[in-house]
Amino acid sequence: MNNAQEVRYSKTYGMAITTGLVAYGVVHLLVAWIALQLAFGKSSQEASQQGALRELAGKPLGGVLLWIVAIGLFALVVWRVLELGWGYLDLHKKVSSVGRAIVYLVLGVSAVKVAVGSGSSSGGQERTVSARLMAHGGGRVLIVAVGVAIIGIGCYQGYKAITKKFTEDLVGGVSEVTILLGRIGYFAKGIAFVVVGVLFGWAAIDYDPQKAGGLDTALHTIKDQPSGPVLLTVLAAGIAAFGVYCFSWSRNARR
Repeated sequence: MNNAQEVRYSKTYGMAITTGLVAYGVVHLLVAWIALQLAFGKSSQEASQQGALRELAGKPLGGVLLWIVAIGLFALVVWRVLELGWGYLDLHKKVSSVGRAIVYLVLGVSAVKVAVGSGSSSGGQERTVSARLMAHGGGRVLIVAVGVAIIGIGCYQGYKAITKKFTEDLVGGVSEVTILLGRIGYFAKGIAFVVVGVLFGWAAIDYDPQKAGGLDTALHTIKDQPSGPVLLTVLAAGIAAFGVYCFSWSRNARR
């Protein structure tokens, strides 16, 4: 057994993955809570993963919890990176592992920034980047391309929900409730990604970087639609379902 395999089957490594997935679930539950407050006009926090981290920072022992979340997320990065060297993944799954590693890394870095007091609004950063891109030739095309890519990610999340493809990440006895939570959660995340992607494309077409943004902008856009609060409440429930699914995933993660 080589060193990578020894790490893969070690108890410490398993505990690190469990901690990371629980942390990932907690972040989604906080996003869902903020989105639900937004639906009822009571939210003062950015409805995004960064906003969720800042919400966590305001809780008792928030700083300690943020460091635990960050360490757990970095453990997930290691998990996905090591997957690439184990040789049993096809090209599609390797690309997926790279994408997931990037997501966990960005979120982990955000947790560290919030823990040390330097976290800032992700929506504002995205609009600033969009404005800079629009100031250069071809920038609008690039923003549209980013929007299309994000929509593609959203559609893939929906595909995973419909086909139950996410169950490939699970081992052992998994209940039907866990599978249902996963399907609802992935579908809700897919909707959120699609809305974010559409907003990026809309910003480029209208030449208005203020329309570009992340999850917070997407959720506000949904709220402003007819029956928006109801739609946002349903979406919040879906994101919460994904958070709870992560807890089951942590116990049955395929390593």
